[in-house]
Amino acid sequence: MADYKLSEGLFLLPTPAGAYYAVASREQDKTRQFLRSLFRQQRTPALTEDSLLTLMENDEPKICFERLHHCQKLGLVQGLEQAIEAPTGAFEQILPNMLGSLTESGKVLLADNQGFYLICHGFAHETAEELSALGAEIASIHERRSGLLFNNMGLNSHAWAVVDAAGNSQVGFWPLFIGETRFIVAISGVPHFNRSEFVELVWVLFSRYAANRK
Repeated sequence: MADYKLSEGLFLLPTPAGAYYAVASREQDKTRQFLRSLFRQQRTPALTEDSLLTLMENDEPKICFERLHHCQKLGLVQGLEQAIEAPTGAFEQILPNMLGSLTESGKVLLADNQGFYLICHGFAHETAEELSALGAEIASIHERRSGLLFNNMGLNSHAWAVVDAAGNSQVGFWPLFIGETRFIVAISGVPHFNRSEFVELVWVLFSRYAANRK
């Protein structure tokens, strides 16, 4: 524990990479558990020993410091100089701008695991309906063939895409696993998950669907 010293006056929030790691799979590990715990907070927690013990559900400070250092090296967590609150408001008011920032084309939607879109930005209504249904079907196929993809081929990803001749995504489907709910983000063109709006999107979904769950 003497090898680590916490910076004072900082508040913890996952980075865009941390947000993606937190929701890209149902699998649970210590890193993902910590990131998900951060997203269940309504306000960024202060970086203190006590808060780390609580967030990581561990009573060994040395282990918690090592885990935090690991997350920091991987670029999964950041320290803010000021605390911020989880985004609030009706989905239809706050999500379109968050989603719209995730793609160059401006065409993106958020759908549930039943194949119904919740928020759409840029797609026509009929197109959004069909893409949402397609996303649910792809997710079902992925679940059935996960043994081949994960175990045989070592492809540790749940995302699918329709690609052009050069392998570039024309439209992609990315699952977001929030608590017990699987959402699908469908994006036309290149995604931009490396933005703060993606962190906000994940935080909003956790606040609504997984605030009190593991």
